[in-house]
Amino acid sequence: MPGKLKSRNRNINWALAWARAYLNDRGIKDPYLDAQVLLAHCLGMDIVALYRESERQLSPQEIDAFCRLVRRRKKNEPVAYLTGRKEFMGLVFEVSRDVLIPRPETELMVEKALELYSKNWPGEHVIIADVGTGCGNIAVSLAKELPLSKIYAVEISPCALKIAERNAGVHGAGGQIVFSRGDLLTSLDGLGLEGKLGLITANLPYIKSAELSNLMPDVGLYEPREALDGGPDGLDLYRRLISQALRYLTKPGFLLMEIGPEQGKEIASFLNISGWKYECLSDIAGRDRLVIARPKIK
Repeated sequence: MPGKLKSRNRNINWALAWARAYLNDRGIKDPYLDAQVLLAHCLGMDIVALYRESERQLSPQEIDAFCRLVRRRKKNEPVAYLTGRKEFMGLVFEVSRDVLIPRPETELMVEKALELYSKNWPGEHVIIADVGTGCGNIAVSLAKELPLSKIYAVEISPCALKIAERNAGVHGAGGQIVFSRGDLLTSLDGLGLEGKLGLITANLPYIKSAELSNLMPDVGLYEPREALDGGPDGLDLYRRLISQALRYLTKPGFLLMEIGPEQGKEIASFLNISGWKYECLSDIAGRDRLVIARPKIK
């Protein structure tokens, strides 16, 4: 144990101070927030309770558990994998190294999907496909907000699909979501869904293969490569999805795709050739983030 752990007053304040200094010395961004989240997880309480009970003494078992997590965080292991949880759209999702960690910027996709629903099918039944569902954060969030929807959650990884199914069950959305293992929309072939999907959402791998080695350690060392690698230009899976989606969308119907910064022009070029209308939205940092496309009506 590090020397500072020999203090006799081993309370919550002391533990947070030690962890903050320990992580900060090793260049971890937001060391105090990470320390709070990890300690709250170890103690089974929320962050607010840490302040309310700041003088509470910790048991040797609690200290050992906290120290193990802090040391793993020192090696850049993401906090979400250490706790097994990540919040998205106000809901808490189970995560593991089998799935990509949900990002706040992906909430833009859910918000726009809900906006499109309210404009085009208010109060109506709508069928949605979430392609590359991962832990199910997009599919479950849409199901909770759109109780009349039927959602097909597609994922090629069997381990990720199991996590998504558990998350749907925890949030009471299992009855609305059909989980399907397969490659993009091919897993829906033969289900009679051609021309019936109002919305298709997709947060697929979009990192260029050559850039994977340059990712932050939190991402490159721990998150699943198959959820990151988008091929030479990052858009391999998107070109395939765009080609498949025309068969499945209603008119009007919308394809929502999260993309990487500066990929807007590249994907726009392909959409133009393929017969789509589209717009590219930026995130709060002003970077390309979300493409909303719909088939041109002939």
